[in-house]
Amino acid sequence: MADRDRYVALIASLPSSEKLFLAKQPPLSRLRLERRLRALTPEDASTLELVESALDWRGLSMASTDAEVIARGRKALSCLESATLRTIVCERLEIRTAMSALRRRARGEGAPSADTRWGFGRWVDHIRRNWTEPTFRLDGALPWIREANRLLGEDDPVSLERLILQHWNRLLSRHAGDHLFDLEAVVIYVLKWNIFDRWARANAVAAKRRFEELTEAGLGTYQSLSFEGVL
Repeated sequence: MADRDRYVALIASLPSSEKLFLAKQPPLSRLRLERRLRALTPEDASTLELVESALDWRGLSMASTDAEVIARGRKALSCLESATLRTIVCERLEIRTAMSALRRRARGEGAPSADTRWGFGRWVDHIRRNWTEPTFRLDGALPWIREANRLLGEDDPVSLERLILQHWNRLLSRHAGDHLFDLEAVVIYVLKWNIFDRWARANAVAAKRRFEELTEAGLGTYQSLSFEGVL
């Protein structure tokens, strides 16, 4: 099967990913998604795995350093031939760098030294030089950062998660407009699926926390109730 025909058939078999945050779970399970992805060539499957590995930090150990995370991202960039996929990896790592800076500062840490490998991308030195500014003077480049700083200060992790995932989804949607039936389109779809999955998990955690708060507030004998109904 020609590559274009392969991608047309694969993309056409996948449910739409445009109703983010409206559903309580992804439109199909990861297992079913993996079955659809068997249509990829071994080379394309390796590229998808490389991108996911660079952007999914759940597999990292708690002992992993910033330098190790950055090295993994740089390794992926050095292996990717697609300019679009390289841009996507860079954009996601820059988002994480900005969030890392906000969290470091919220913990009372000072600006990293010039020789410390703590972040990735265009804004590392700029952030360090503007450490005491609420948004590191990045409002224009990162329009979400002021709201993220506010939510971090209010200790609202669910709303913060939603804000970041919405921004990440918008960036992916922008790239998706240039890719309909190619490898980039498949990778973007999988990354969007990961957003669905992550948001569903964040919702579940928030609901569980809320249920526990209600229980502690006096529900007493109803401790066996499922927290799913709180969603």
